Amino acid sequence: MLYIGLISGTSADGIDAALVRFEQDRPRLVAALVHPWPAQLRARILAVAQDETRLDLDAYGRLDVAIGQCFADATLRLLAASGTPAAAVRAVGSHGQTLRHRPHGEHPFTLQVGDPSVIAERCGIDVVADFRRADVAAGGQGAPLLPAVHAMLLGASGQTRVVLNLGGIANITVLRADGHVFGFDTGPANGLMDAWCLRHRGTAYDRDGAFAQSGTVDATLLAALLADPYFALPPPKSTGREHFHLAWLDRHARVAELSPADVQATLLELSARSVAEAVAQHAPGASDVLACGGGVHNGVLMQRLGELLDPVRVRSTAEEGVDPDYLEATAFAWLARQRLLGRPGNLPAVTGARGPRVLGAVYPAPV
Repeated sequence: MLYIGLISGTSADGIDAALVRFEQDRPRLVAALVHPWPAQLRARILAVAQDETRLDLDAYGRLDVAIGQCFADATLRLLAASGTPAAAVRAVGSHGQTLRHRPHGEHPFTLQVGDPSVIAERCGIDVVADFRRADVAAGGQGAPLLPAVHAMLLGASGQTRVVLNLGGIANITVLRADGHVFGFDTGPANGLMDAWCLRHRGTAYDRDGAFAQSGTVDATLLAALLADPYFALPPPKSTGREHFHLAWLDRHARVAELSPADVQATLLELSARSVAEAVAQHAPGASDVLACGGGVHNGVLMQRLGELLDPVRVRSTAEEGVDPDYLEATAFAWLARQRLLGRPGNLPAVTGARGPRVLGAVYPAPV
């Protein structure tokens, strides 16, 4: 049977939809697409995620359904584009859109929205959603959830490898030569750069890093940004746009003294430096870093990572036959299948949970 995986990441730059077939438990991508957000809805998502807008309960309910409708649209579009009948799909694994991720404190929680019942009703397919909260309830971070799939698709016997996901937030999975797997969020990847680019250029992202390349890294601002306590925390750890957002950046007085291009260059260096330091500390002896996510297409960022990590090779997962743009969506198809088979989806060594947990809740299609 086929499965569909859906995710919109912290950048909210579109809904990734992947049609996946399983062969001996290994996922294989059959078809995929990116479904764009309506501009007005994306603006609302970003405003809420960055704590610029507060929602009352009515507004929250409307946003939850509106996001669910877009996830249903993405599913139906993928089915039509691939010529796949809904009856051929066992389930949709929907990550939803993260609005808050607070895995610490007296009442830790994580919140992903996009009403799964709307997806099930419109598409006529069972939906598995709400993947992160069971891990958080078990004392874990609820993230990252991809390392098990990284190990399955990209592990190499006798080698230590790092899988680097360059989404809005960067995270690494360390696949050690002895078979041990762990990982964590290193900090910003594209999220801050995208937000700054939108503010000053009116575009959703910095195409190939050209904006950053036109500026100069400011050492004073970079040092202040790297001094954020998150970077010094030991894993397991995870973060999101609710921490690393433009208001966080604007708190640094130096920002107002620099040109927008110099700030963008410094943000790119922040992303590259925080990743490189995490790899050096937690994956010494790694043979290569395999990158996926939207940041793979930022040539300046990839070049800078290569310089900082040399002699470790930095290359796209595409060189290993894994599409870097749809690895996350593929993973949520895998997580949906794990849920229906009653198998755990988390790795406690990654998230810090008290043990393996079956993740997600099932929302049945109409009979």
